[in-house]
Amino acid sequence: MPTQPLIVGNPVLVVVDMQESGDMPAEEVGIAHMPGYAGRIARAQRLIAAARNAGIPVVFFQEVHRPSGVDFGRELDGTEGVHCVQGRKGTDLHPDLLPTPDEIHIVKRRYSGFIGTDFEIVLRGLQASTLILIGGLTDVCVHYTFADAHQRDFYVRVVTDCVGGSSQYLHDAALAAMEYLQTGAMRTTEEILAAFLELDQPVLEGAAR
Repeated sequence: MPTQPLIVGNPVLVVVDMQESGDMPAEEVGIAHMPGYAGRIARAQRLIAAARNAGIPVVFFQEVHRPSGVDFGRELDGTEGVHCVQGRKGTDLHPDLLPTPDEIHIVKRRYSGFIGTDFEIVLRGLQASTLILIGGLTDVCVHYTFADAHQRDFYVRVVTDCVGGSSQYLHDAALAAMEYLQTGAMRTTEEILAAFLELDQPVLEGAAR
């Protein structure tokens, strides 16, 4: 099967729901997370710094639900408990991974970053072609954002050592499903860092402002 270049056109680094709850017990935050969050945070810091140095836009997602629960929809019909509630412990973005004042921070109510947000409008303004996904959960918000981006004809990469699932098994299964959609989608932090260094000019130079 054909493998596309790692970066096609203008890339955007997408930080999916890297919130304080990522290393908190499931009974406190409603969702289980596979181990290794501290390592993923450290790798995310490197990727975000490299993107900023290369002039690559960074978009931060944060899942937040109203305390009334009116916007949960069917999210509580499966394994997940009440999670990411506004004002509760664990819902804030991780303090080591915060957007700068001029970066894009999108609050979402659903798993996919495209549902009920202005994400697609933002990507159009940035003239984005390749989305590079980090964060969590691999099998939920990362997977569904990847699939929706794929169906909108974006090139999508998922950084395998900078995403984490609800379990190792589901993490691995979701990565395989994403690779099925786009051969070569699975990439490592080191591969992405090297690709960022190879960019000839700041990505935003040619993007609409």
